[in-house]
Amino acid sequence: MNSLGFNKRPEDTRVVVAMSGGVDSSVTAALLKREGYDVVGITLQLYDHGLTVGKKGACCAGQDIYDARMAADKIGIPHYVLDYESRFSDAVMQDFAESYLAGETPIPCVRCNQRVKFRDLLAQSRELGAEALATGHYVKRVAGARGAELHRGADPKRDQSYFLFATTHAQLDFLRFPLGDLPKTETRAIAAQFELAVADKPDSQDICFVPTGGYAKVVERLRPGAAEPGELVHLDGRVLGKHDGLINFTVGQRKGLGLGDLNENGQPLYVVRLEPETRRVFVGPKAALAKRSVTLREVNWLGSADERTENVEVEVKLRSMTEPKPAIISLLPGGCARVALLEPQFGISPGQACVFYQGNRVLGGGWIQREPAAEAA
Repeated sequence: MNSLGFNKRPEDTRVVVAMSGGVDSSVTAALLKREGYDVVGITLQLYDHGLTVGKKGACCAGQDIYDARMAADKIGIPHYVLDYESRFSDAVMQDFAESYLAGETPIPCVRCNQRVKFRDLLAQSRELGAEALATGHYVKRVAGARGAELHRGADPKRDQSYFLFATTHAQLDFLRFPLGDLPKTETRAIAAQFELAVADKPDSQDICFVPTGGYAKVVERLRPGAAEPGELVHLDGRVLGKHDGLINFTVGQRKGLGLGDLNENGQPLYVVRLEPETRRVFVGPKAALAKRSVTLREVNWLGSADERTENVEVEVKLRSMTEPKPAIISLLPGGCARVALLEPQFGISPGQACVFYQGNRVLGGGWIQREPAAEAA
């Protein structure tokens, strides 16, 4: 049994490595090559190079494709660039724009993994005769009693399991994550040992196709007229002012509301709810953000078929940077789930993911659904 779990020699095992041009995927390819695997590097061109001109820390375009090619040459593996621009636009960028128009705050990185890398690229890897697709994600694939399981990365500061909750059982069977046990510092040290030029390259930042963090401009480009003005309304019904577009706001936002020093009893106001039907942004005190339950859609269950799916005690992450919180989940018909939070949480935003954990194991997750206006009132 080789290190990837196949009953054959590494040199008889073809592995495709998704190479983004960064240090993580480059080290993944180098480590597998050193072990003797038949490694093929593939880089996806995902969007217009011009979008990232002058932007540091982007991926999958321009300089990054060049960096991936140079890393592959240094490692001594074949390298291919696949034009996935139209797939990425249809599956990720259009969804990104639609989500903002629906009053949500999307996570395009999850959609990219779900719909492009772990679906289209995985299928392409099979066509190339590969037995595994390896990536530089900081997560662990663990062989459980009922099949492969997804676990957090060993380094809590680098763990990327939140962004991979939509990975299916079938995809986990094919995927491998060689960096799951490493801290980032060791990954960079290994890159230096291999003399890879990307050893000190900055990490990818923000959303790859959004230059300088100006996501609203990208939404407007994809959906002309998206930034239609509307009213800023207090939860008690008072109209406090005007805004320049719903797409400029997210639930839990405190700054940039255009209300100057206006507050309530000396306390700041927060965005509590977005109402795309009327283009109104509702604001209120922090206490109004507290929620004890959420409903999820498009739930991906990574537990086995015989595991309990009702009143399951878990911890949930409601945003990528928040700490897991205790909750009880129940799967519902139609790919939905209800999450009861043991303690109220603040700033839960529709369109974000809620990911379920038991210890280090990822049990699945889903997308936080926006409550109907009457229910939220």
